[in-house]
Amino acid sequence: MSLTLADSWKQWLAENGPRLLVFARSWGNSQHDAEDLLQEAILRLWHFQEDKGGGPPDLPLAFSTIRFCGLNLHRSETRRKKREESIIYLNDHQDVWLDPVLEDDEEATMLRDAVANLSPKLREVVVMKTWGGLTFAQISETLAISQNTAASRYRYALEQLAHELRRLKEVRHANA
Repeated sequence: MSLTLADSWKQWLAENGPRLLVFARSWGNSQHDAEDLLQEAILRLWHFQEDKGGGPPDLPLAFSTIRFCGLNLHRSETRRKKREESIIYLNDHQDVWLDPVLEDDEEATMLRDAVANLSPKLREVVVMKTWGGLTFAQISETLAISQNTAASRYRYALEQLAHELRRLKEVRHANA
């Protein structure tokens, strides 16, 4: 029994939606922004795939589309901030974008904060690799960088995260 197009999209979203949302979360300022980015990306992909038979896209294309939508979001936010200099935008740090079950887990919170403090280039590779499940080849295709650059960014990010988590644990144990 073959799947209808709608069923194949539903299945694709069920399999890939959570990892795409985590990646979108790295581009948005809140969970709501991430959901909006993902929705915009899915709509763009739907229209793009119409010319190719209408089936779901491959995962690197989905990540690239979310990244494109995220860049557009940042551009529009920058323009808005310039127009509205008197308004202060606060980042919503109450979202737990790694795993809602770990909301109260101190180490999960430390990890979330450490990942959030990585540079955008390092953070996007970590999110795509760790939570998105992409290979370095897929990441390089998505970001238009070499596989070696993707692997290097991942390695540097892991080194920075390990160093930061060790530092935070030392501080925590010193205060205990």
